[in-house]
Amino acid sequence: MAATTFEMDGSVMEGGGQILRVSAALSCIQGASIKINKIRAGRSTPGLRPQHLSGLELVRDMCSGNLEGATVGSTEITHTPGKIKGGNHIADTHTAGSVGLLMQISLPCALFAQGPSELCLKGGTNAEMAPQIDYTLKVFKPIAERFGVQFVCDLKMRGYYPKGGGEVVLKVNPVKELSPINLTERGNITKIYGRAFVAGVLPFKLAKDMSTAAVLHLISNHPPQLFCDSVLTNVCVYADKVGIEAAEMLLRNIRHNGCVDEFLQDQLIIFMALANGTSRMRTGPITLHTQTAIHVAEQLTNAKFVIHKSEDEHAKDTYIIECQGVGATNPNL
Repeated sequence: MAATTFEMDGSVMEGGGQILRVSAALSCIQGASIKINKIRAGRSTPGLRPQHLSGLELVRDMCSGNLEGATVGSTEITHTPGKIKGGNHIADTHTAGSVGLLMQISLPCALFAQGPSELCLKGGTNAEMAPQIDYTLKVFKPIAERFGVQFVCDLKMRGYYPKGGGEVVLKVNPVKELSPINLTERGNITKIYGRAFVAGVLPFKLAKDMSTAAVLHLISNHPPQLFCDSVLTNVCVYADKVGIEAAEMLLRNIRHNGCVDEFLQDQLIIFMALANGTSRMRTGPITLHTQTAIHVAEQLTNAKFVIHKSEDEHAKDTYIIECQGVGATNPNL
């Protein structure tokens, strides 16, 4: 039985699933019981959704814990963790619920397991309002490796809304401790890579049209030293809009002159909190998800975060997030 019990208000700040994920992972790693109430209280469908329930059950199974009150729609749960053992585990949302979010709750726990973990995660690989599996592999993974995180992610099958059916196998090696990161100098951008694809009955031409619109927008809105190479085709209105939105999202983050974008900010907070030393990352405006992750991390650990406004005269709305991590160690290694 864990000696310490944390309590967390699930309705504060962002008030969504992120509070569950960060809280459950930190309590599991620290061997402390946690009670979370008012779960997603402000949402149109309050309480646990299948994706959140699958994540909590996965963490429970990984540490042979005791999970109480966890059903779809529940607004209060209590989890008492045991030791994180590693081994093989399966989590299936049975919906298009995001496998990327299942990874967010389980990966930190697997790092502090007694041995290697193999996690089979099923649901949506490309779900709305959640990290795309492509983003996880191409953006999150290289940065996570700077903390000393070691994992292999095998994309077995893509899954889309509304059916899901995607499958990812995550193989994670435990670590003794996490190293701090220093992401404060971006360097020069020399190339931009993009990927556009369609699923189901949508014609392949839509993917080509999306990429064309994105390339044209980048070329017309970015300094000329950045050259984008692509085959240009006629652009339909729908694909044009999606491509331009993607390009503008990228340009917005480039203008902030940050090292991480608005979607990576919050995903790194838990690793900064656990690392042994001071981490720093340069980014654009601090998102509510990031503020929420920091709030939870400071509530449940002794990590201390400070946010500085950057004095970079070449970029506006640029910030440095600094964290003195707690230096969590894996007693099994």
